[in-house]
Amino acid sequence: MESFILPQLPSFLLFVAYLWTLLWKGIALWRAANLKQRNWFVAILVLNTLGILELAYLFYFANKRMKFSELKFWENKN
Repeated sequence: MESFILPQLPSFLLFVAYLWTLLWKGIALWRAANLKQRNWFVAILVLNTLGILELAYLFYFANKRMKFSELKFWENKN
């Protein structure tokens, strides 16, 4: 019987995917908690979709949708 062997991804790509997921999951969980959307909070916490569910929630399904202008962390706010 043959065993199924997954191709090995470089550890750098796995680390980047981890950071990408962690960033969007954190933002989406924070937003869902502040908007008191318990069902979305639990779904985002439990399901791991590499940021796809989180982005869909933030930009489409949230009661107060996120705007791209809110993502500009690096701009000076005077």
